[in-house]
Amino acid sequence: MTATWRFSALADRHRALGSALEDWSGMGTAWTYDKDQLEEYTAIRTKAGVMDVSGLKKVHVIGPHAGHVIDRATTRAVEKIKPGRSTYACMLNDGGKFVDDCVIYRMGPHSFMVVHGAGQGHEQLTMAAQGRNVSVLFDDDLHDISLQGPLAVDYLEKHVPGIRDVVYFSHIHTTLFGKPVTISRTGYTGERGYEIFCRRQDAPEIWDTIVAEGAAMGIIPTRFTTLDLLRAESYLLFFPYDNSEKYPFEDQPCGDTLWELGLDFTVSPGKTGFRGAEEHYRLQGKERFKIYGVKLEGTEAAVEGAPIIRDGKQVGVVTIGFYSPLNRHNIGIARMPVDCAVPGTPLTIRNPGGDIAATAQPMPFHDPEKKRRTAKG
Repeated sequence: MTATWRFSALADRHRALGSALEDWSGMGTAWTYDKDQLEEYTAIRTKAGVMDVSGLKKVHVIGPHAGHVIDRATTRAVEKIKPGRSTYACMLNDGGKFVDDCVIYRMGPHSFMVVHGAGQGHEQLTMAAQGRNVSVLFDDDLHDISLQGPLAVDYLEKHVPGIRDVVYFSHIHTTLFGKPVTISRTGYTGERGYEIFCRRQDAPEIWDTIVAEGAAMGIIPTRFTTLDLLRAESYLLFFPYDNSEKYPFEDQPCGDTLWELGLDFTVSPGKTGFRGAEEHYRLQGKERFKIYGVKLEGTEAAVEGAPIIRDGKQVGVVTIGFYSPLNRHNIGIARMPVDCAVPGTPLTIRNPGGDIAATAQPMPFHDPEKKRRTAKG
């Protein structure tokens, strides 16, 4: 395992399933298991899977100026977030370029939790908190067990009264197996799912109970990297793997705009005053590339970083590719020129085994109307 400074209480469970606990964001994380990854993908799309996503960073922002800190650091209008609700947001630098995304949970009038990945979210929050009447607490005791898939709600309703009334991007404080938890109707799979935030000391019992009881329903443990298969279909970006930090520009420093990433929807209408706001608005219409989808012929998936060819020249890259035997499509997320990001544009994907014909296609490929993840009842 890579040297790390963050530890999941579920590490031994992952080792028993064959994981070497590779590093992600400073925590040993289950990138591999000793079983077929497509089995995990299929379980989440058709039944449910349980996954340890405790490597996400949980930051509590508490105090009279907490709303100001969230407002300054993120693209969302914080006063529109009601207690018990959450929202997806982005964070920018002074140049209006993306540095992280996050989910903001409003816990109360002066209390928020921000959950983010491997970007600069914690640093952004602490910067905005300087000189303010607020506490910013990084919380690695809080673990995050994600239960995702169409049967997740059927399983949870056996233990959590009212779980079917929890709508998309809302959360409840309750108990599960007698343990205090916060259950959030969020996830990163494109399916109806829930994230179970629990104390470190309770994580093993909660995990073991879900795995044991859920087996009869087809619910199985799922490695972290199965998210790559799911996100490719569901247009879910993963910093820095879709960004210029991994695919740098030839003549410019790293940094992508929300207009280029297709994340401009995360800016609340009319909002100003957040870090990078002026540059964000100035850069509209100046996109150097676009994140867009590709659909390939055949069943050979595009490898990560596969060049995109048009008229004999490389014009972009596929950041993640996947052939789904369940949905029978061969698709990928790509960085490409603006004039290529038009439905039906003919392209060629240069895989190590040979060229593959493809076309540019809008995303998401799976559940394009997002009815599955937002289903009620």
